[in-house]
Amino acid sequence: MSYKTILSVTGINQSDSDLCAAAELCASAGAHLSALVVALSASPPIGEYAAAVSIDWLEERNREIAKLDERAEEAKALLAQTGISFDVDTMYTEIAWSDEEIGERASYADISLLGPGLKLDPELRARAIDGCLFKSARPVLLVPKRGKPTLSPRTIILAWDSRLEAARAAREAIDVMKDADSVHVTMVDPRAASARNGEEPGADVAAYLARHGIEVTVDRLASGGRPVDEVLNQHALDVSADLIVMGGYSHSRLRERIFGGVTKAIIEESSVCVLMTH
Repeated sequence: MSYKTILSVTGINQSDSDLCAAAELCASAGAHLSALVVALSASPPIGEYAAAVSIDWLEERNREIAKLDERAEEAKALLAQTGISFDVDTMYTEIAWSDEEIGERASYADISLLGPGLKLDPELRARAIDGCLFKSARPVLLVPKRGKPTLSPRTIILAWDSRLEAARAAREAIDVMKDADSVHVTMVDPRAASARNGEEPGADVAAYLARHGIEVTVDRLASGGRPVDEVLNQHALDVSADLIVMGGYSHSRLRERIFGGVTKAIIEESSVCVLMTH
């Protein structure tokens, strides 16, 4: 699909780098940029000491709202110089339901862009990822540190494990993969099984992509005991990939947060941009 609206989520303490990168991406894609500046509010005080601290809480809240409005005006001034179509909105929300509200906004974009600047605010980044992935039915483009967002990659890795999430990611990225020079369907320690990968792991999805005119190579990699995310990141470097396409959280979020998992690790440590869907 073509991306006509791109949502960029930023915080109030970030530099302009994420917004500038989002503007460049929209200019190259001919897309509208919807910039959302978010501040997470602390929960209101409760209990026997609430009355004593409520004044301080209200004053802090007012300072944060003023800073949020100031940051939005700075974003508007910056984007007005780029010549792209854009809008800037603000969101002041409590942590508890911030993912719901961010996800609702993401529902009105074709893709959400989360840049490396969000790592300065880990709580907001986590809530933005959860909201955009689970509450919007839209893909997310995650940009690593020193990375440059792109929707026109030359070399793509499609991380394939025959699960529903991977299938959704492949379908979402069809148009992106069509324009690429090469697509590596990459499987780590695949097992041949008729009920899952088939007798020749990766052959079915490769044939599906080839019928869309996509140049496909199937890479079956042995982990050698290494974590899957480490194998994928190294393979991305080996083939000079610009983008990893993958499904996110085929296991529950709670399980991955407690025990770790491929999705969590890729989100935190990817060497290239990641287009992720759930």
